Amino acid sequence: MKKNISISVRPENFNDDFLMACGNMSWYDFVLGMPSLVFVVTGWKSNGKENACLHSWSAFTGSGPEHFICVLSKVSKDGHMYRSLKETGVCVLNFPSNDIYDRCIKTIGHNEFETDEITAAGLTAEPAGRVNAPQIRECFLNIECEYLWEHELFEGSREVAVGLKAVNVCMDSDRYDQQKMGRYGKHGFLLQIDQPSNPETGEITHFGPGIVEEGVTVPWVTK
Repeated sequence: MKKNISISVRPENFNDDFLMACGNMSWYDFVLGMPSLVFVVTGWKSNGKENACLHSWSAFTGSGPEHFICVLSKVSKDGHMYRSLKETGVCVLNFPSNDIYDRCIKTIGHNEFETDEITAAGLTAEPAGRVNAPQIRECFLNIECEYLWEHELFEGSREVAVGLKAVNVCMDSDRYDQQKMGRYGKHGFLLQIDQPSNPETGEITHFGPGIVEEGVTVPWVTK
């Protein structure tokens, strides 16, 4: 049976302190549990140190043959990533597989301004191919991007959606073919899943990160 879930009536478990501790999230994030690709945004801080920000909540789409657009849907104006992006106009999106995810998580704890954040997390920084930003060697896919635009999520929000244009891609050649390592399954893309929760009690089901598995083929018949 479907039930309406009003955003103004939330369980006590989802109090303001809890939501802020989880990164200024809505309790709908937990109720819906929608998956989103996991990646690390890298660039240079103004002091020449590496910046690395574990990220999700984003979308990727092609628009014509010369435009592949990445939309980072939740970027804090108070973070190093935002300042780095506005100062340099470029960044790299680095996609990890599950075997290095534990090191990517460490970029959250090693985020001081004076820290080389990629190196401190036990990962390897290397120059990107086209933009002036570091990328992570251990990630199987790196998308080099240029800044396009930003927009507040709502009037007065301290978080913005940021539009980026992909200008170069670096991919491990073993990922070209799904019959080798590929881009999907346990060695491929990771999905952030915000702990699907009961909207009436607030009880959390611990889950994730997720992976992509092949489904049953459905013929593309529109009529």
